[in-house]
Amino acid sequence: MSDNFERFTNCAVEVLSVDADQVVLEATFESLDADSLDLVELVMALEEEFDVNVEEEELDGILTVQGAYDLILSKI
Repeated sequence: MSDNFERFTNCAVEVLSVDADQVVLEATFESLDADSLDLVELVMALEEEFDVNVEEEELDGILTVQGAYDLILSKI
């Protein structure tokens, strides 16, 4: 596991209250029982962790851990 994905996973575990082994690239946020408020909180945590800024419209269509991780990676 890369250092960046480990940092991403730690944020997801803390914000979404899931086990680290549930945070896999193919997981959907729906499968992690994350609602829209959870996702906003996760984005805020990821912005702080990675020192990036994510615009709200960039989140359209992000339904999986892979999509969110790729978005964060594109900004660092």
